[in-house]
Amino acid sequence: MHSFRFEPADLPPETAAIRQEVRDFLDKNLSDYPAVMRARSWAGYDAEFSAKVGQAGFLGMTYPKEYGGHGRTAFERYVMLEEMLAAGAPVSAHWIADRQSGPLILEFGTEDLKQRIVPAIAKGEAFFCIGMSEPDSGSDLASIRTKATRTDGGWLINGTKVWTSGAHLVHYMIALVRTNPEAEKKHEGMSQILIDLRNTDGITIRPIKNMAGEEHFNECVFQDAFVPDANIIGTEGQGWAQVMAELAFERSGPERYMSSYQLILELLNEVSKNPGPASAMAAGRLVAHLSTLRNMSISVAAKLQSGQDPALDGSVVKELGTLFEQSVPVIAHQTFDREPSPEHGDDFAQTLAYVTQAAPSFSLRGGTREILRGIIARGLGLR
Repeated sequence: MHSFRFEPADLPPETAAIRQEVRDFLDKNLSDYPAVMRARSWAGYDAEFSAKVGQAGFLGMTYPKEYGGHGRTAFERYVMLEEMLAAGAPVSAHWIADRQSGPLILEFGTEDLKQRIVPAIAKGEAFFCIGMSEPDSGSDLASIRTKATRTDGGWLINGTKVWTSGAHLVHYMIALVRTNPEAEKKHEGMSQILIDLRNTDGITIRPIKNMAGEEHFNECVFQDAFVPDANIIGTEGQGWAQVMAELAFERSGPERYMSSYQLILELLNEVSKNPGPASAMAAGRLVAHLSTLRNMSISVAAKLQSGQDPALDGSVVKELGTLFEQSVPVIAHQTFDREPSPEHGDDFAQTLAYVTQAAPSFSLRGGTREILRGIIARGLGLR
């Protein structure tokens, strides 16, 4: 049986320098960015902005310098993320690549993949999506059916991936596939493979519109899509263990409680115009919860910096953070009794409209609520 403990951790004094660097960068590049666009948080896509982020040295921050990285600490990267999220910067293009695809390739990939792919991620020139979920697997990732069948020089991919964020815009997908369908246990016989989405025949990508009218999620259908042997990541058949390591990167950052941050800012601005006991209480509760989650998240960052495994702790932060993010539009609406207005309202009304529509998806990405609670229960020895 395990337990989780969020040891208090402070950001080192040297992180103040990177915080100011990022603020200066954002002041220069996002000064006229509207509030309703900032509300999109890390779902905002802008490839040109991502290239500027790479040029400024804010991508691949913890990657080794020999692969185009900057050899900086997990704490410095955490501060950079905080500032980007607080500003509502459009980071979606590079987000997955920098957060998890690059580290995954660095840990499990061949030297060829490291040299070929990772420097491009650090430059903001290679964007990724995640190929895990499937239409018939629900929350049971181990039940995937997409197959990779051996052929001369590589593999033929057949199957369907769904909820693949940004697949219609990015360069690559790291897909979890079955390379041995005859494996005795469902967690065995899976591998991860790098798929070039822009230069591979046999791939059909269909965008799925969300409640906000955005084409963010996608369905990706593979029909005899050929992928060379060199694109297998790690050891064939060890895909499940690698995916679990990848998900630790996905669930441990400040994005897991800051998706509704712009709406909090707009709410505080409304409170300042006409303060009262009820609105002050709502604002205080949100700020207190935000501060608590931030301290928990920094504790996870400290574990990453010291080389510990934060998987269980990260799952707790992700679950509590999602509950918090989804509560923000409810509290904002109850506090001011204002109607959301996606197109014609002021900043508060437009931001409220967007976050209200986007919030239901927050408990889907990075693992559903049911899966996360199962992981937590199992980690605590309760199931």
